[in-house]
Amino acid sequence: MLAREPIIPRTDRPFKTSIVFAHDKGTSVLFKVLSAFAFRNISLTKIESRPHRNRPIRLVDDENVGTAKHFEYLFYVDFEASMADVRAQNALAEVQEFTSFLRVLGSYPMDMTPWTPSSSIQNIE
Repeated sequence: MLAREPIIPRTDRPFKTSIVFAHDKGTSVLFKVLSAFAFRNISLTKIESRPHRNRPIRLVDDENVGTAKHFEYLFYVDFEASMADVRAQNALAEVQEFTSFLRVLGSYPMDMTPWTPSSSIQNIE
């Protein structure tokens, strides 16, 4: 989403946040990242992997097995929480422990219709 003025993340309406991350070593990193959100009851709306453009393949030497090739990926994740939400901040702090690269691409309202506290109350007659 593009906007002339930045949208300040809040917790009074539903927000979505987009991140991208990568990792250099280890296995089960994706599982650990997803667990950081699951333990905090944060719903994911998208998980996408793309080959790392600058380093698509990494060679790893293992004394017992020989040379192995590992594909390098960037993972894009969207989740339902605002960056103002403490749960999201804690999840990303944990994600940062497992990844070599983490960037928040944006945090934005899920619904762009003008919102006021009274708009969430319906008149019932």
